Amino acid sequence: MDAHSRGRADEIDPADQWVLNPQTGNYELRLDRSAEQPAAPSRPRGSSAPTTASGRGTATDAPVKDTATEAPVPGQRRRRVPEQTRGGRQTATSRRRPKQGASRKKKALLWTGGTMALVLVGGATGAYLLYNKLDGNIHVVDPIGVESKGFRKGEAFNVLIIGTDKRTGAGNGGYGDANSPGHADTTILFHVSKDRTNATALSIPRDLMTTIPECQSRQPDGKILTIPGQQKARFNVSLGQDGRDPGCTMRTVKELTGLDVDHFMMVDFNAVKELTTAVGGVKVCVEKPVDDPKSHLKLPAGESLIEGEQALAFVRTRSSFGNKSDLDRIKVQQQFLGSMIRQMKSDETLTSPTKLLDLAEAATKALTVDKGIGSLSKLQDLAKELSGIDTKNIAFATLPVIDNPDEPKPVTVVPHPTQAPQLFAALQSDTSLTEVKKKEQDAKNAQSQAQAALLKGERSTAADVRVDVYNGSGIQGAAQSTLSWLQNEEGVLRSTNKSNAPEKAAKTTLTYAPNQADQARKLADLMGLPATALKPGTQDAGVREPMTLVLGADFKGAGVPVTGPAKAPDVEKVAADQQVCAK
Repeated sequence: MDAHSRGRADEIDPADQWVLNPQTGNYELRLDRSAEQPAAPSRPRGSSAPTTASGRGTATDAPVKDTATEAPVPGQRRRRVPEQTRGGRQTATSRRRPKQGASRKKKALLWTGGTMALVLVGGATGAYLLYNKLDGNIHVVDPIGVESKGFRKGEAFNVLIIGTDKRTGAGNGGYGDANSPGHADTTILFHVSKDRTNATALSIPRDLMTTIPECQSRQPDGKILTIPGQQKARFNVSLGQDGRDPGCTMRTVKELTGLDVDHFMMVDFNAVKELTTAVGGVKVCVEKPVDDPKSHLKLPAGESLIEGEQALAFVRTRSSFGNKSDLDRIKVQQQFLGSMIRQMKSDETLTSPTKLLDLAEAATKALTVDKGIGSLSKLQDLAKELSGIDTKNIAFATLPVIDNPDEPKPVTVVPHPTQAPQLFAALQSDTSLTEVKKKEQDAKNAQSQAQAALLKGERSTAADVRVDVYNGSGIQGAAQSTLSWLQNEEGVLRSTNKSNAPEKAAKTTLTYAPNQADQARKLADLMGLPATALKPGTQDAGVREPMTLVLGADFKGAGVPVTGPAKAPDVEKVAADQQVCAK
């Protein structure tokens, strides 16, 4: 059955029956001959919901994609008596495209792939007749102890996108680990800003060594299993291993980043193949020809349009780009995601009801989500929150890492000791990676104004600063990590670790003498200390006498501004609107 035959009743093409309801201002799908009247929509006799454009199965070692799209809905067009057939299929002789109007500017949002999977059809009423079918496609998991909440205005939120290596689906037996229960093979933490103007997609390497906290998981037989936590474990075993479910991965991400994870979306290997086929292919670019015998990827140099198995090979390959590591594969996946977003926002996608319906069918079949977004209507709520984000303000970044120092020949990685906390702090304070310069300058100006009221005198250089560092934060190693950062990255060589403070401190403070005001201002600039952290004394200090810095409970990490990021960390990132060629 072809795409235009699905759901047909009385020789009326459902793709042609979008009718404006003057009472609601929405376009509604009508499948009967009374469609011209704005009556309540009803289910067509003998109709069936659309299936995916591609019947082929798919597998991905690393699926990823995400897109926000505006979907104009076409006006009503009645099928004419067919005059000819093509390949046994009847075709209409004439169709007119109606004029675009503001009421047709309904948002259709598509998040797809092994890491981003979500399709919404434009207009809640227009999707009514497909609702039950699409809604039934979605697989819902209710993680134990995870609060299901909606989207509150004025609050940022985080969605964890997980692509697993489980070998389910036709044609996927040759991919991934034959015995894998479905690990967190590709993971992106998608942070949406509180003003809904920007988002950050943070990739978490699967070979990252981290702490997996204890969690409870509901097993297929309904039994609740308590799974002990693990220290220094690979991130990807936070899912699947020992019966862990996505809720365990959500807890692991919170432990790692300090961010609450509000929702999750999970897909398996089929997503990349079916979704790229449904959208008509995704444009990718490579700097040199590729012929990878492992992933079976073959591409000429320059730009190519890929879909299905070829798209899967592109996001899975490691041998063709960079230093053949998983970290370089993440970069390729991010490039693929950006291209997928652009394709979803293209006119050829937005003006095709059939293509949008095929995408909706494919994506909802691929999707496993938490209860909080476990229906089409709740996914639509999510779509509304994301619909206004411009692709130029969606930044892809990878968690900064270093080689695991515990391994003689490192094959795993650990978070970068300073850049990772800085990036987490940026997300926690809702700092956009695509608007860094403006926010950095605003924060710097505010900080300077506050400090100017308390501090006077000439600025010192980092080399002039003398300071003793005490740990009152309750975080083990905080003083030493701060000392290392001050000396190695900021040039504050006259600094000393004085170990634990006499008692825990709620706030970080810097105590200084009147003749050390210039040193205090310099250190406050470096550390992002608020004016309230500066405690001036009444007597001048000796020439070699140091200031006293006590790290408090507001300490978030070495190099992380105590006020929240006055600046975003200098990490490699790419915006979704940028075309990048894989190297």
